[in-house]
Amino acid sequence: MSLLTVKENIRMETNTNNDTITTAQPNDVVFDTKDLNLWYADTHALKDINLAINEKEVTAIIGPSGCGKSTYLKTLNRMVELVPTVRTTGEITYKGRSILDKSFKVEDLRTHVGMVFQKPNPFPKSIYDNIAYGPRVHGIRNKKILDEIVEKSLRGAYIWDEVKDRLKENAYGLSGGQQQRLCIARTLAIEPDVILMDEPTSALDPKSTLKIEDLVQELKKDYSIVIVTHNMQQAARISDRTAFFLDGEVVEFDVTDTIFTNPTDIRTEDYISGRFG
Repeated sequence: MSLLTVKENIRMETNTNNDTITTAQPNDVVFDTKDLNLWYADTHALKDINLAINEKEVTAIIGPSGCGKSTYLKTLNRMVELVPTVRTTGEITYKGRSILDKSFKVEDLRTHVGMVFQKPNPFPKSIYDNIAYGPRVHGIRNKKILDEIVEKSLRGAYIWDEVKDRLKENAYGLSGGQQQRLCIARTLAIEPDVILMDEPTSALDPKSTLKIEDLVQELKKDYSIVIVTHNMQQAARISDRTAFFLDGEVVEFDVTDTIFTNPTDIRTEDYISGRFG
């Protein structure tokens, strides 16, 4: 497939939605990564990463399998530290504060930075208790307040009307797409600033995928979103900026329209054109 064909496909998809690819304007930086290197034992997984994530934008991370996309995403909420052999150098700041500093408690970081995983992972609890779990952990016990949080979060994830009469039912009874939106609602319940999404639609059918994509566009009005995706058309549809990762490096990072229609690096063009990956 030629780059011209990919460009035309992207334009056709955006035209079908009577919309255009966003041309992002500079916003305040919420995450700033400088000279980040990461090793799994002797494997150099991330190499000199320099990347700024702007607030209230959708930043897509694309690239072939094993290029470091998910590893980078997990550094932003320090989940990567769960791997015993991990070692890092460099700096990541969240709103100007180093998240790698030991004084920044990981629990506090994850209050501000929520995570949605590749496969829906609801708790084996009721729909209500899935959403109320986080607020309860943070000390909220008043049922009236919890009721308000549950409804607000489910509305925010555009699933309230589908589950409002089923709140006491086990979340496992929901469809895959509903479970993923429930997990997004669970993330919203702790009122984060940033939502990290690791291939959130890869296990979903096209209809459910479209609902998640529409939801992401609504959420960016209030949240900063970083999404890892293998689906280049998805990145083109929903993101403001796109970073192309290859072999643990950021090859190119720019406004999404530029990345997909006028990349500056031949490796980006080759990947988008389907020549590898």
